[in-house]
Amino acid sequence: MEQRTLVVMEGDQTGQELLEEALRVLDPDITGLPIAFERYDLSLEHRRRTRNQVVFDAAEATLRHGFGLKAATITPEGAGDVGSPNALLREAIGGKVIIRTGRRLSGVRPLGGIHAPISVVRMAVDDAYNAREYREDDGDDELAWRVERISRRTCRAVAEFSFQQARRMHATVFGGPKWTVSPVYEGMLKEELDAAAERHPDVRYRPILIDALYAALVSHSGDALVVPALNRDGDCLSDMVLQLFGSIAGAESQLLAFGDDFRASAVMAEAPHGTAPTLQGKNVANPLAMILAGASVLPYMGDGQAPVASRAIYESALEAIGDGVRTADLGGGAAMDEFTDEVIKRVRTKLDVWSALGESTLRY
Repeated sequence: MEQRTLVVMEGDQTGQELLEEALRVLDPDITGLPIAFERYDLSLEHRRRTRNQVVFDAAEATLRHGFGLKAATITPEGAGDVGSPNALLREAIGGKVIIRTGRRLSGVRPLGGIHAPISVVRMAVDDAYNAREYREDDGDDELAWRVERISRRTCRAVAEFSFQQARRMHATVFGGPKWTVSPVYEGMLKEELDAAAERHPDVRYRPILIDALYAALVSHSGDALVVPALNRDGDCLSDMVLQLFGSIAGAESQLLAFGDDFRASAVMAEAPHGTAPTLQGKNVANPLAMILAGASVLPYMGDGQAPVASRAIYESALEAIGDGVRTADLGGGAAMDEFTDEVIKRVRTKLDVWSALGESTLRY
């Protein structure tokens, strides 16, 4: 594998601490991968100092190299401040899809009988976010308006990626927008999902209105699912789906940009949680999601050792949880760095054993 560059976007508070734990696992001395880290300081202080120029620099680098890993950052609430770096990154990278996958953690009880993975594939741009809003007087009343938009190109990206993801997971594409109430706006996504189903006849497809979808997910106990969604719907769905598995700690979040062939041209991964300021400096936060975020980028770096290292990290982290090496949020007593140390030890062992076995176990 030729050398790859991972764009590292530093963050705030505990988010930065967790990023450093993930980078420990990705160290070339651990994975054997020739990866260089190119760092950009996206802390709130530095974003303010550069007036967000550092965010655009990081986005340009991610487009150039193709791979990014971002720490959690603070989004200030005041008007006229630097705003959300995530929103700027999505636009600048040209990201079309955000995917988050809920999965069962061994020893952590999920809600109901849910056990198979569920991936939520949502629009990364458009819809209710960045919509134009305004108010106007109406006699003795006041009206609030919001002008939203979606594009067929983004709908097609969500639909196509959903079916590709379902094939990888041996899952069902399950869900959709409220196309009966909104046949023009939300119906555009439904049209692209139907078209993707025709292109992928081998993938199971069960369209269902989003209100019925929420009810179905809460009581779901069957096979793996991929849930395509509009931007805000997907934001709400992913938060709910991750909690169905008992914790958001076992999920990573990916932003993907695509070429015309729907192959990923850039991927940026992060943990779905925030900066957790109350945990800063205490060495108690759970680095699992951030470690998985780092591992999720590796398969996009090409064939060969990168996907092998990714699997080793996933297995090592989830096996550690199953063996009782857990931080306090999962009912354990491991410190943040102790959990990472355990993952690193297991990754080293797996890669060493797999290297010794070679192809021998695959041939009979």
